Amino acid sequence: MSKPAPDWIATGPRKAGAPLLVTAELPDDVLAWADALRRAHYPPERNRLRAHVTLFHALPPSVEEELTDVLRALAKAPAPPARIAGLMKLGTGTALAVESAAMVQLHGAIAERMHGLLTQQDAQPLRLHVTIQNKVTTQAARALQAQLGDQLQPVSFRFRGFGLYAWEDGLWRPIRVVTFRG
Repeated sequence: MSKPAPDWIATGPRKAGAPLLVTAELPDDVLAWADALRRAHYPPERNRLRAHVTLFHALPPSVEEELTDVLRALAKAPAPPARIAGLMKLGTGTALAVESAAMVQLHGAIAERMHGLLTQQDAQPLRLHVTIQNKVTTQAARALQAQLGDQLQPVSFRFRGFGLYAWEDGLWRPIRVVTFRG
């Protein structure tokens, strides 16, 4: 008997026209830790996804084949080193700030190949992060930042790959994970 899909995964037939989303995939231990923080602090009625690092929010589905080729070519490199360096204030939320010059360069290479297809959001300078709280009051966000600020220690890791997903009605449909091989 197969196990049910996690609640953040879209099920049923794939929706035509769903935009593509690209993530920098966290290693399992960092993902579990960040996701536990997200489950603890994100308003449960709004938390439909697991913890993640988004590189691109909405690429047109027509570029799926080319995008897959780009991700595979870039994944021949070594896994990019990264570090959770502290908290990022989001106004009405809180994120874990991620530093990774190598991932920022890879993002730039993808953006160059997708030039002319990027949404305004995806064309902005990249600020790598994992959102653990959002859409709360400013006071609640500040309280969490004060609570976590003294406890949070830097965490070094390497991204494991790129995730490619379709965005369907607020849920993600996994298409593939392209792991780093270098």
